[in-house]
Amino acid sequence: MAFFSSAIGVLQTLVIALGAGLAIWGGVNLMEGYGNDNPGANAHVR
Repeated sequence: MAFFSSAIGVLQTLVIALGAGLAIWGGVNLMEGYGNDNPGANAHVR
């Protein structure tokens, strides 16, 4: 039974790490959208 307890602990750690990585990646992608690095993208707004 100790093996299953250990395996569950490892899986929880992996899931938390994966969630944190996805959250950081999503935040970076969200912030990239607010950049003003491509003035050509706003050419249609006149």
